[in-house]
Amino acid sequence: MLHIKSFTFNPFQENTYLLYDEKGTGLLIDPGCFELDERKELLDFVTEKNIRVTQLVNTHCHIDHVLGNAWAKKTFGIKLLIHQKEVPVLKAIEVYAPNYGFVGYEISEADGFLIEGEEINVGDEVLKIIFVPGHAPGHMVFYHEPTHQCIAGDTLFRGSIGRTDLPGGDHELLLSKIKSELFTLPEETVIYPGHGPETTIAFEKIHNPFVGKHARS
Repeated sequence: MLHIKSFTFNPFQENTYLLYDEKGTGLLIDPGCFELDERKELLDFVTEKNIRVTQLVNTHCHIDHVLGNAWAKKTFGIKLLIHQKEVPVLKAIEVYAPNYGFVGYEISEADGFLIEGEEINVGDEVLKIIFVPGHAPGHMVFYHEPTHQCIAGDTLFRGSIGRTDLPGGDHELLLSKIKSELFTLPEETVIYPGHGPETTIAFEKIHNPFVGKHARS
């Protein structure tokens, strides 16, 4: 069975996810923890549940999703995996982090790359890697088919979609990929977004003003 624990961190109210199986093997996704109390909250949960965090991945590398990368790599002794197209996105944060007030941001580098269409394991559980660019050039989502759960990053939100006005964004591409890659998942699929509450594919197909059935063409 796959367990999903969410945390909300930093001024951007970013959702960090810790996935773990029945044996306590964990995968950390998008650690946005920057302040000491945020990192303590995550570490306390890991300790309480006796989770062995073995991998770190970013759905994409905008600043709010990577603030805890370097800390997580050192704390858990793990490697960072991202899509290769996100390398310059991650690198750019070194320059602009102070402009957002994140003085003391620790630089992190990828140790390997994830490829769309392949899989990543959380202990005994398997996640499919799905490529959904548009918000960011190398944006990936992670889908657990047995339980119909999807860690969607900043692609699809409850009643909204990821912004596309940042460097590397492409509005039409994001709309297209949501329809072809996410809306083809079972309607009961639960979407765990990078910000805000959970939603489902069924709900978004009907109510989402950007890609739902009543969306303007």
